[in-house]
Amino acid sequence: MTTNTILLIILSLIIAAGLSFFQYIYKAKSNSKLNLFLAFLRFLSFFCILLLLINPMITKNTLEIVKPPLAVVVDNSSSITHLNGTKASLATYQSLVTNKELQEKYNIQSFQFDNECLYSDSFDFKGIQTNLDAVAKNLKNTNRNKSYPTIIITDGNQTSGNDYVYSFGSENSIFPVVIGDTTKVLDLKINQLNVNKYAFLKNKFPVEVFLGYSGTKNVQAEFTIRNGNSILAKQTVSFSSTKKTAAVNVFLAADKVGAQVYKATIRSVEKENNEYNNTKNFAIEIIDQKTNITIVSAISHPDIGSLKRAIESNQQRKVTIVKPSEIKSLDDISVLVFYQPTSEFKALFEKSKLAGINSFVITGMHTDFNFLNQKQNIFEFKISTQQEDYLASFNPQFNNFAIENIGFENLPPLGNPFSKITTKGNVAVLLSSKIRNIETNAPLLSFTENQGKRMAFLFGENSWKWRLTNTITNQSSEKYDVFIDKIIQFLASNNTKKSLIVQHENFYNLGEGIQITAQYFNKNYEFDEKAHLTISVSNINTKQTKNYDLLKKNNSYKVNLDGLGAGNYNFRVKELNSKSSYSGKFEVLDFDIEKQFINPDVEKLKQLAIQTGGKVYYPNQVEELVQSLLKNKHYKAIQKNKSNRSPLIEWYWLLILITVFLSTEWFVRKYNGLL
Repeated sequence: MTTNTILLIILSLIIAAGLSFFQYIYKAKSNSKLNLFLAFLRFLSFFCILLLLINPMITKNTLEIVKPPLAVVVDNSSSITHLNGTKASLATYQSLVTNKELQEKYNIQSFQFDNECLYSDSFDFKGIQTNLDAVAKNLKNTNRNKSYPTIIITDGNQTSGNDYVYSFGSENSIFPVVIGDTTKVLDLKINQLNVNKYAFLKNKFPVEVFLGYSGTKNVQAEFTIRNGNSILAKQTVSFSSTKKTAAVNVFLAADKVGAQVYKATIRSVEKENNEYNNTKNFAIEIIDQKTNITIVSAISHPDIGSLKRAIESNQQRKVTIVKPSEIKSLDDISVLVFYQPTSEFKALFEKSKLAGINSFVITGMHTDFNFLNQKQNIFEFKISTQQEDYLASFNPQFNNFAIENIGFENLPPLGNPFSKITTKGNVAVLLSSKIRNIETNAPLLSFTENQGKRMAFLFGENSWKWRLTNTITNQSSEKYDVFIDKIIQFLASNNTKKSLIVQHENFYNLGEGIQITAQYFNKNYEFDEKAHLTISVSNINTKQTKNYDLLKKNNSYKVNLDGLGAGNYNFRVKELNSKSSYSGKFEVLDFDIEKQFINPDVEKLKQLAIQTGGKVYYPNQVEELVQSLLKNKHYKAIQKNKSNRSPLIEWYWLLILITVFLSTEWFVRKYNGLL
């Protein structure tokens, strides 16, 4: 309490005592016990009322013991079942979380993980992915700014996410409990298979396969690739106690148009405990033509190489870089990219207009904007010589094609002359421009369509920095490459607009996320946020059908079809109000990555333990682990002083006391005939 509050309380005591004395003793001229009792009741009533008027803050201090957290994390993936480790895993978990001494020293937290990490104390070991990196991220958020130990009951075989050895912070000591038989047995496996998604008819496409061997014998294995009953490639591979890996590179002929499924297999005469990892299915779509994209530029710039790599990340695209004077024919060109056009592009602009070729115009500091004003009637440019940096602002209402915000607001600015850009035609803006976070209401990336011809405009150079930033942020340029591919896909197609557009892959691996995206447009070709989209998925072999609703997210509708088994599926997306529909098919390839392992990854778990200051244990060493945690003096309970401040007016019992005092005084006076 403050000094002023204490002085007011003392003053209240004096006032309450003075008024009581004046009313019951001084005026009554009597010191009878009755008058003294009534004076005391009046004093209490006055004092409590004055206290409520002063309303002092009451502080209450309590001591609180905060135990250090102990995270017990259980691997809930199906690989634990395949390694016959479910009983050992559950027994280890129960012995840890029910230990009284651990409960007394630590605040035990129970988690499970497969492709994500969640609070849980029950496990079914049916997870289709193993992501230990997700455990590290979850624990960092849960136990922020704390030093604590973590017990991870796992086989250490990760199938998704970043390398977990370096994911855990120094404040978190990891004590892995290794599940599974560590005895090395003979095993041949396909570690990795690399192949493109697309190939072109009458060409050959490469298949790269990495094979692995566990064992001490010298083994001769036969590697084959089949398409149906036909053997397309066959090779003998040797392994020994010193040669544990092998790489096989083959070229297969693309002689059939459409989706083709292949099976890669490695076999030997030796008996293996796990033959599931000897086979891997893969698929490729064979198409009979490529989309030819030509980038035309009179200058050299990093943007050109960045665009080429982004466009050619889709195997259906082929990019050629030429100067304006080098193009002789436009016959095989699907899209022209005019990079910083000048008057040198005059003849090419005229030819492309006559040929009806869709184009992508990119401007910058070397662009002749007077030439652009003459050769197109969509924008009018009033340009200064001063360079300006323009940031991007994503338009979520853009609906020419489905596109996600890849973090455009966080990308570096693009350079362009400071200008006033006036829109003269019908333009769909995907990205608008900002100058130092001030909206200019001018387009940065926009699209037009007039009489079947499509054009895109990007007003700024240095987009190579966008690809680089996206790669650094996401450890991959995939999101940026998909963004560029969607632009090229829009420009490469002259199809009339459809009310229902559906995007999906032709193949998915078993256990991967199966996502289908759709957009529905009304008669004015505006994205319809009130559409009701459903999807019916039917297994071609079993005829089993499942129905789902598509959920709206930004400017599209999405559905995740997780849990589908291997097989071929037909599906139909339908908009219930207009009855518009789209039919398609896809195949789920039989590949369960959790069945690829025959032993736990002890070496990697040891690396993790050393990296974080922990130690590796086995299920028969649980008691040793418990004693180590109990004796560890680094983790101690902390005594905290918890201070609670509350105003006196919130103390409802004080009002009750005032009522009791006044009521008692009234009844006593009534009983003694003083009223």
